[in-house]
Amino acid sequence: MADPSSYRPEPGQIPDSPGVYKFRDDHHRVIYVGKAKSLRQRLANYFQDLASLHPRTRSMVTTAASVEWTVVSTEVEALQLEYSWIKEYDPRFNVKYRDDKSYPSLAVTLNEEFPRVQVMRGAKKKGVRYFGPYGHAWAIRETVDLMLRVFPVRTCSAGVFKNAARTGRPCLLGYIGKCSAPCVGRVTPEEHRELAEEFCDFMAGRTGAYIRRLERLMTEAAEEMEYERAARLRDDIGALRRAMEKNAVVLADATDADLIAVAEDELEAAVQIFHVRGGRVRGQRGWVTDKVEAVDTAGLVEHALQQLYGEERGEAVPKEVLVPALPEETDAVSQWLSERRGSQVSLRIPQRGDKKDLMATVGRNAQQALVLHKTKRASDLTTRSRALEEITEALGLDSAPLRIECFDISHLQGDDVVASMVVFEDGLARKSEYRRFQIKGFEGQDDVRSMHEVISRRFRRYLQEKEKTGEWSEQPEQPEQPEPSEHGDPAAASPGGPGQVNEAPPPLPAETLAGPPAEEDGRPKRFAYPPQLVVVDGGQPQVAAAKRALDELGIDDVAVCGLAKRLEEVWLPADGDPVVLPRSSEGLYLLQRVRDEAHRFAITYQRAKRAKRVRTSPLDDVPGLGESRKQALIKHFGSVKRLRQATIEQICEVPGLGRKTAESVVVVLARTAPATPAVNTATGEIMEDDGGSTHD
Repeated sequence: MADPSSYRPEPGQIPDSPGVYKFRDDHHRVIYVGKAKSLRQRLANYFQDLASLHPRTRSMVTTAASVEWTVVSTEVEALQLEYSWIKEYDPRFNVKYRDDKSYPSLAVTLNEEFPRVQVMRGAKKKGVRYFGPYGHAWAIRETVDLMLRVFPVRTCSAGVFKNAARTGRPCLLGYIGKCSAPCVGRVTPEEHRELAEEFCDFMAGRTGAYIRRLERLMTEAAEEMEYERAARLRDDIGALRRAMEKNAVVLADATDADLIAVAEDELEAAVQIFHVRGGRVRGQRGWVTDKVEAVDTAGLVEHALQQLYGEERGEAVPKEVLVPALPEETDAVSQWLSERRGSQVSLRIPQRGDKKDLMATVGRNAQQALVLHKTKRASDLTTRSRALEEITEALGLDSAPLRIECFDISHLQGDDVVASMVVFEDGLARKSEYRRFQIKGFEGQDDVRSMHEVISRRFRRYLQEKEKTGEWSEQPEQPEQPEPSEHGDPAAASPGGPGQVNEAPPPLPAETLAGPPAEEDGRPKRFAYPPQLVVVDGGQPQVAAAKRALDELGIDDVAVCGLAKRLEEVWLPADGDPVVLPRSSEGLYLLQRVRDEAHRFAITYQRAKRAKRVRTSPLDDVPGLGESRKQALIKHFGSVKRLRQATIEQICEVPGLGRKTAESVVVVLARTAPATPAVNTATGEIMEDDGGSTHD
């Protein structure tokens, strides 16, 4: 491991100007490329105290043996040079997007004498017009098949074309009218090229004018009683409309835009792109990348823009690019995109309307792509076996943890504290054994005590089941029980759950000692089946609390570890330093997936509990009354009760409230007024109705 101070440039050597820099290792290989508005300020960040650097940055600077830089005139030049060097050197510490497959595009070879329409993959060629990319090649072929009726452009290969020219007989498409047969001279090269250009114009979104022209020609043919020609034009129009229906209209007709969304976790990121041309989604593609450098969402967007448009020119770069977060140097990136297109390109975050809704759809696709990517890795038997072996070796276990239980705590600023327990067996989730816990008796945010209680409750139940004379109880534990799982298994927590961590459970009633011995497959139910490994969501304090709970119960055959979110470090109870698994480790992926599932399960339960106690307001039923004006009404009158007593003129005095809205408020509040006053059953007093004030 190199010491960064050994190759740190002398003070004053680094210029205070835009540029691109390269870090090289001791074999002189480029391991990282970056750009900066000020090289001096940016490079100074890499030579700080190693403890203050991000782990990925620390790994890079300790692997490097030298740094060099190139000064450029503008930030746009720096962006272009950075992209060129990343493509040339393929640095190991730079984010590299990789397609999960090679996406096909519809290509028209305008660089040939007789242009050809075909499906193409891979690198783009000069002189070829591309449309897409598409998710599937069959989608392209269906569209082309419909359009060849109207635009009979050549689709055959060079060999078939030459053979037809030699024999003087066209192929089948030439006989059925789906090819103009330039191979046998039915059309001239100029006429065939005009057909190809009309095909490109239609695919580029200029559809309305062409269809209107065909409709006019059809009408003229019908008026001149050329009914066969009119029928053919009618069929041509129908074919084009069916081809257009393949892509649903999502935005205004003139909209040409690319929408980019990112879904990420600590280790990987998935990027999805929707290509909208003429208001229709013409193509979709996606990437998955390892986050090998310290980069946020804005940085991932910038890398995606470089990947998308680094080789593109002209109309391949759309007028508008919609992103979830703007790059750090937004103006420079916008200028770079505009130069590649040859006209102004708008780079922005959609705020409202159809574009925001479509961006949400792209985001859901990105999230699904990330989940699918992880699921594919987890579902493979060989991969799961390797993951368990790596966990066994890293944690020093005697055997592979075939059953892993993970616990997570969730609350909202100390309120509605809950916990989750998820179970993975043989590397796969066993959702029927998930459990949820209520934590009561604690005040404030005390995740450590909460974790201690949950582990104690889970394993006390295990010991009670184990102590029974060879029989397994069907009855829930009386004073301390977990909530039912999301699948409806009864294990509900007692309303009077323990607040003291070390409180011993009272003895079970005699009737709970009898029950069916086991499930039909012979497996013990509920908490009777112990795990080989307990994973807690958190660092050393949570791990120590879980270990202490097990020690107090005398359990010494269950291993414990914790997975800290920020750096993905694995903590063991007796170690002062974490275990750092390699980034490519399948074991780390499995632990992360278990932890994320526990977090999802816990926060879902916590939100459900919070939603049950959120009081709704009668003002929610007033049409057209938004949250801001609801709060303004409550702030002005103090409560819904006083608002009910107000007149329409008094309500109109609230800023932003018109008479029509005020009338609606009066009508709704009159309809929802309580028939009888609420009475405090303890004192007999009539209770004030605050109407569900939004301040609660």
